[in-house]
Amino acid sequence: MRISTPLRAFGPLATAATAALLAVFLTPSAAHSAPRESRPVYSYDNAIRESVWVDTGLDGDGDGKPDRVAADIVRPREPAARGRKVPVIMDASPYYSCCGRGNESQKKTYDSSGHVVQMPLFYDNYFVPRGYAFVGVDLAGTDRSDGCVDVGGRSDIRSAKAVIDWLNGRARAYTTRTGTTPATASWTDGATGMIGKSWDGTIANGVAATGVKGLKTIVPISAISSWYDYYFAKGAPLYDSGPNWLSDYVESPDARAKCAAVQHQLVDGAPRNGDWTPLWTERDYVKDAGKVRASVFLVHGMQDLNVRTKHFGQWWNALAQHGVKRKIWLSQTGHVDPFDYRRAQWVDTLHRWFDHELLGYDNGIDREPMADMERHPDQWVTSTVWPPRDTATTTLRPGHGDRAGVGTLGLRTGTGTETFTDDPRLTETDWAAHIDRSTPDKAGFVTPTLSKDLRISGSSTVTVTVTPTTSSAHLSAVLVDLGPDTIRDYADSAEGITTLTDRTCWGASTAGDSACFKVTQAKKADVTSTVFSRGWADLGHYASDAKGVPLTPGKPYTITLDLAATDHVVPKGHRLALIVAGTDKDLIAPPSTTPTLTVDLSRTAARVPLVGGAAAFAGATSGATPPTAAPTTPYGLRSPHRVHRIPGGI
Repeated sequence: MRISTPLRAFGPLATAATAALLAVFLTPSAAHSAPRESRPVYSYDNAIRESVWVDTGLDGDGDGKPDRVAADIVRPREPAARGRKVPVIMDASPYYSCCGRGNESQKKTYDSSGHVVQMPLFYDNYFVPRGYAFVGVDLAGTDRSDGCVDVGGRSDIRSAKAVIDWLNGRARAYTTRTGTTPATASWTDGATGMIGKSWDGTIANGVAATGVKGLKTIVPISAISSWYDYYFAKGAPLYDSGPNWLSDYVESPDARAKCAAVQHQLVDGAPRNGDWTPLWTERDYVKDAGKVRASVFLVHGMQDLNVRTKHFGQWWNALAQHGVKRKIWLSQTGHVDPFDYRRAQWVDTLHRWFDHELLGYDNGIDREPMADMERHPDQWVTSTVWPPRDTATTTLRPGHGDRAGVGTLGLRTGTGTETFTDDPRLTETDWAAHIDRSTPDKAGFVTPTLSKDLRISGSSTVTVTVTPTTSSAHLSAVLVDLGPDTIRDYADSAEGITTLTDRTCWGASTAGDSACFKVTQAKKADVTSTVFSRGWADLGHYASDAKGVPLTPGKPYTITLDLAATDHVVPKGHRLALIVAGTDKDLIAPPSTTPTLTVDLSRTAARVPLVGGAAAFAGATSGATPPTAAPTTPYGLRSPHRVHRIPGGI
């Protein structure tokens, strides 16, 4: 049966003898018909716990010895005793000792023999009794691994790829960090699924992009697809630090003492001017999407302002171009794991996904809708494919209104200009709240009140032609849903959830590793406007991402901003707005000057993926619905609680 409600933990009470007896009747080899679901028939309490150190073939720390990365393993004892091989679920992370994983910041703990006692998160508790091995890999330079953290580069990716190679008999591993006794993986069939949130999921993307054999599926949650896009948007800096800061943050003390050379390489290779360098090319997984052999179950929060949603949009599109099997979940949250906003459905879906992809069970998940989207807090809908087949890129054009800076948005090409001055004190929420007022800090363009729902599904772009008054300028473009709504409070420190004190249990527990986790619920906010897609750029990068240049005041420049992927419905009775402005406070850094920019409306346009295309837009904007009265005190979410610099949300 499917598990869609909390499970009672079982552990010491389920003895190895009982589990072995059940296994005789319930394992695939003894089944009378093809199995559709793995069952918890093996003892978690009696599981084998071991550690191996896998040779990566690199010497990142320069000590003259090949780096070895630690892989902690929890696997069921009974299949190995009967000669049955099991598949592997793997999470490769830099956070197992420095920062912790999950909503409760769990870290690995060990017994006196150095064997893992607590493995963070529920994966081992839930899947080991069901006949999977779980492997938690310490990335090079972290926890018990050798080497250096190079933030998504060769060392990071090789850390996990080498373990998959070892699981498939193509790499060497040892029973200790410095010893010579080899370790073999004779207990596994080599079929591996990688999972992880943020940096962990990023590693899954990067390893899949190597085309490594044996990696059958990945489940990247809020993951990076190109590290340049984590730090910059078309040259505009998103954070006040580079990858060297992040490397230093997660490295073990031993690695930190040895890895000064790698730190210098990160500084030199990632200049803060936003230029694209070879360092970023190495860390761009999108360009290698054609090598991906694994299926991909992608999960992302549509209001994730840490790993921003451009990452999933460009990765998804590249995978689609190469025919990669895909599934997607999109929530209203920020940087949050689905275990903490849709727990029962997540565990059930993930269980069936791994059963299908790693065990080969025909459970029908491949015939279910490709996409799940959260429309309102805890209210989900599905799409057979994503984006829907009738989605078409539609060009929307800004036009003059009856007041300066308060224009129209439609299908016809506009004329004339609008002017605004960059004000780094203001946020996208400020712009949206004053969309119907002339303010000096933005140019806003709004549709009539919609007579029908209008759905945006996918990635948009905004091309602007602007003339600056100074030698530098940063631009922002945002799409806004104008109308009252109740949404998840993604700007809160918990990014859309509230953690309660009660717990639910998902798998088996031991004295040192509980399968019971704190319950969460949606944290909501009432708003009159919702920014649902954003993009930024440094105007000096108008000609090339590779190199920015000083601007000539008084000269027009054209640049295209890539807006974040989304799936959002602007409902009947609301309005759709495009806002063009300067610095988006707390989301990009300001330029070195304070420019005034004049927008050429005839050469400015948004290209938006609308379900139903231009016909749907025309139909939704041509009705006689009277305008919705603007609220006396418009309100949206405050600025996000802080600027993230760590792709784990810590």
